[in-house]
Amino acid sequence: MSTLQGNDFEDGNVLGGPFSEIFVHDLTAATGQCRFCGLDGPMAAVHVYTRAPGVVVRCPGCQEVLLRLVSTPRGLELDASGLSHLSWKL
Repeated sequence: MSTLQGNDFEDGNVLGGPFSEIFVHDLTAATGQCRFCGLDGPMAAVHVYTRAPGVVVRCPGCQEVLLRLVSTPRGLELDASGLSHLSWKL
């Protein structure tokens, strides 16, 4: 893992926009668990990087990648392999 420097990220509240095309329920209201360090918390608290070709969501505890969302000519591609679970209280 490369070391991230500075505060080049936004908080998880920005996830409501790009992820609204995929999820019916607001992703910022969800709880997720990092597959790497086990941190369990609100998605609104994650670190979101938007200066890449797509959106990269990192764990605020260990900085590992939780989610990636990329728009391609074929459509949207989502990789959520960094999450152990994602849940909403309805």
